[in-house]
Amino acid sequence: MSGAVDLSVLKERADAGRAQANRPAAPAPPAGRAPAPPAGGAFPTVYDVTEADFEADVVARSEQVLVLVDLWATWCEPCKQLSPTLEALAAQSGGTWVLAKVDVDANPRIAQLFGVQSIPTVVAIVAGQPVSAFAGVQPAGQIQGWIDDILAKHGAELTGAPAADGAEPEPEPEDPRMIAAETKLNDGDIDGALADYKEIAAAEPGNVEAASLVRNLEFVARAQKHDAATLADAAPDDVPAQLAAADLELLNQQPEAAFDRIIKVISRTAGDERTAARTRLLELFELFDPAETFVVAARRKLATALY
Repeated sequence: MSGAVDLSVLKERADAGRAQANRPAAPAPPAGRAPAPPAGGAFPTVYDVTEADFEADVVARSEQVLVLVDLWATWCEPCKQLSPTLEALAAQSGGTWVLAKVDVDANPRIAQLFGVQSIPTVVAIVAGQPVSAFAGVQPAGQIQGWIDDILAKHGAELTGAPAADGAEPEPEPEDPRMIAAETKLNDGDIDGALADYKEIAAAEPGNVEAASLVRNLEFVARAQKHDAATLADAAPDDVPAQLAAADLELLNQQPEAAFDRIIKVISRTAGDERTAARTRLLELFELFDPAETFVVAARRKLATALY
């Protein structure tokens, strides 16, 4: 699941908080958070890679920072549209990730390594392993969201780039606002934690952790309004009931069942009802890494249902 949050953990925190609401108790200490994505240092944010230096400049470097490999060619018109977008995003990233550009004509073995069937293709590498990829031209906002999800899920695996002067970077201080919000979450105060995280995300659009927590907590707050009877009472033609049942299935860690339920609604509805179901499904997709096998499978089923 995208972000450093598991829905089952959020549900347990909320349940525990409600169970103890009438008992005097000392506030729970804030749980440890996943480290923030590594800050930039000595690495260039955009650079060319060949077969000779791929091991050092992609595989080894991906132990420290997220490396996006842009596979392109001079004759590829879509590549000429995508590459400037990637380069601009890399320049704005503050070194939280780097862009390694590979000319597939000059370096065919790298393309073969990734099993590339079309270009442009962009592959995300963390700790020497590909963790996600996309092909074709994508808008900047969608690419940034994809990167944010990867960093939220895999940022803790990265050691961080070395400082430009070779010195060890200072550890990033804990954000007292995040600590306060997490304390509320640990106490089961979902609404209070959600309000705090929303405030942080609004003030800092680049705060990946806060944005991820907002998405997860908004879902949990909505899903916890339902109970077990929701599943039994969900009539096939009652779209709101079906969407509520899907929320409950996802809260109970059954994403495939939740996705299939909504896709069935989409396949048998039209107009506003179909739009509402499709919008809900896309919102639920955002709670997961887009490379998860069940998300990929559900997107394929959605495409079939729509077309």
